[in-house]
Amino acid sequence: MRAITYSQTGPSSVLGLIERDLPEPGPGEVRVRVVVSGVNPTDWKARAGGSGPIPFAEVVPNQDGSGVVDAVGDGVTDLAVGDRVWVYLAAFQRPTGTAQDYTVLPRERVVALPDAAGFDVGASLGVPAMTAHRALTVHEGGPTRLAPGALDGRVVLIAGGAGAVGHAAIQLARWAGATVITTVSSPEKAALATAAGAHHVVDYREEDAAAAIRAIAPDGVDQVVEVSPGRNADLNAQVLANHGSVSIYSTDGGGQVTLDVAHHFVRNVRYQFLLLYTVGDEALAAAAEDVSRALEDGALPVGEDAGLPLTRFPLERTADAHDAVEAATVGKVLIDVGEG
Repeated sequence: MRAITYSQTGPSSVLGLIERDLPEPGPGEVRVRVVVSGVNPTDWKARAGGSGPIPFAEVVPNQDGSGVVDAVGDGVTDLAVGDRVWVYLAAFQRPTGTAQDYTVLPRERVVALPDAAGFDVGASLGVPAMTAHRALTVHEGGPTRLAPGALDGRVVLIAGGAGAVGHAAIQLARWAGATVITTVSSPEKAALATAAGAHHVVDYREEDAAAAIRAIAPDGVDQVVEVSPGRNADLNAQVLANHGSVSIYSTDGGGQVTLDVAHHFVRNVRYQFLLLYTVGDEALAAAAEDVSRALEDGALPVGEDAGLPLTRFPLERTADAHDAVEAATVGKVLIDVGEG
């Protein structure tokens, strides 16, 4: 079978296409024939050495993907050969991700893909959708799970609504009943955020973002899904409601945050940092279940009409796909691996 591998960290040129033996699933494992591999910033950052030295002698990149169950190991009884699935954290603490024809994963990282959802959608979930789920479920007053009505009455502000996590957060928050506000940096991104389902879009380069958000939510924002905490700290302070929360999943724009402590005391603000890799099995399982329910309801479409343009590459151009994500290509970058 074909596989993209690297044996040292560095630029995308360290990635190479090789032929390797078909892996066999062990007890509690599932082998998936990969149809589409999704690329996230975490994938190129790990390949570049941002996570430290290479953890294995040889690594196949990419955490997310979708495909068809090809074989199951002993003890796996709830998935069968031929089932359509999406997968997450394929390369976490394992040497083989989804940039290959077949990948073997623990059963808990393989999730049934509803018939109504295509493989592109499945490969676009994983890191973005599960991160968005966690960001929306850490508020002091709950909920800890998402479902229709779970966020009724809440105002959610999503920073960077045209990004993959922001896109999923808009969709999940709207599905759960929130009033969704998002900030963007251009009319083009505003159009994407609107297509994703945001009720209100604020272009922070063209207007006073705090004033615009306060006009929409005079009592303040209950939850912020934050991609750039350093840049947006002052804005968040101006718009947060009492007992508001800020869920931070990235450090775009710098890794330092300065806060007016007294101001946040008065509002009982909660800052919650989150990282999917260390969030714990219970939170991952909850996210997978809720994301699957949203899929069944048709709440997570992808493509430009849904606010998330797709940029595609064949497997042999995985290096170009990594470069595209590193260059902040708007939307989702996918790798076509096999036939659906």
